[in-house]
Order: sequence, then structure tokens, then C-alpha cells
Amino acid sequence: MTTRDIVLVALFAAIMVVLGLLPPITLGFIPVPITAQSLGPMLAGCILGARRGAAAMLLVLLLVAIGLPVLSGGRGGLAVFAGPSAGYIFGWVVGAFVCGLISERLVREDQSELSQFLSFLLASVVGGIGIVYLFGMPWLAYMSGKAFFETAAASLVFLPGDLIKAFVAMLAARAVLAGYPLLPQRA
Repeated sequence: MTTRDIVLVALFAAIMVVLGLLPPITLGFIPVPITAQSLGPMLAGCILGARRGAAAMLLVLLLVAIGLPVLSGGRGGLAVFAGPSAGYIFGWVVGAFVCGLISERLVREDQSELSQFLSFLLASVVGGIGIVYLFGMPWLAYMSGKAFFETAAASLVFLPGDLIKAFVAMLAARAVLAGYPLLPQRA
């Protein structure tokens, strides 16, 4: 990694920390709160690409592991990795990687704006929602002792907000691409 890569990784880890300052919304029927931090993997992957986006999320996990209260609600420490939201938190790393991989493969600077917008939206939905849910829901089902399909149905409450976050990530990624492209290009 170059110095520029390290700075960008640290910057997006800091953005995740700032997103954690927004208070979580807790629901009575599901032990995982609604947070703004699920926007972070989408932004990191779509703007920085697969490798640097995943590295930014790994840095956030490292900060959590050493006990810093960087998660929404001031949570931090190793106990977070054994809680009901641990699957979603680990999913951030893979989700950012997948967002970045899709963006790197589909987005080109010489494309039409509409194609770029749609590619960033696809990357955000697949990586930032689909992959994160793929990691989070089975762990949540295990931790809550409920059936997977019951947990999946309860987790649908996250979907409208996550779709809004995917739209925000799409707009932000396109704006950065137009002004100061950071996304690596892959064939």
C-alpha cells in the first residue's frame, strides 16, 4: 500500500466512526439496532475499491477490538464480537470488498452518468445489503435462538433504510468519481 492508500483507508475508517456518533434506533422485537454505520461499507467499497474499502472496515474492527467506543451507541471491545450484531459487523468487511469489486468491474469514467449511477447502486445493494445480511442474519438467528426464517422476516425492517443508504452511497460515489476519481480500474 502506498501512503495515499493508507491515508484513504484511515479517512474512511474515520467516516465510519463519525457515522457511529449518530444514535442507534433500537427496536423491541430484534436485538440489533438500526444504525447509520451500515452506510460505511457501501461508501468505502464504491469510492475506494475492493482492497482499500475492506481495509478501512478492518481498521474499524481493530479499533473496536482494542476497546474504543467507535460503534453506534458508544459500543466497543471484544464483547461486541460475541453479541447479536457481530455477524453484521464482520459482514462490513466482505460487503465493502464486494461493493468495491463490483464498482471496479462495472464503472468506467467514459460511461454515461446513468450507467455509472446504476453500477454504483448495484454494487451498494449487492455488497452493502446482500452480503452484510448474508453474514448478519445467520449469526443473529443463532444468538437469538430463533429460526432463521423468523429472523430473516424480522430483519426486513432494516431494508427500507438500507435502500436509502445505498442510494446515498450511489450519489456520493458518482460525485467523487466525477470530481476526484479514487476507484481503481479492473478489466
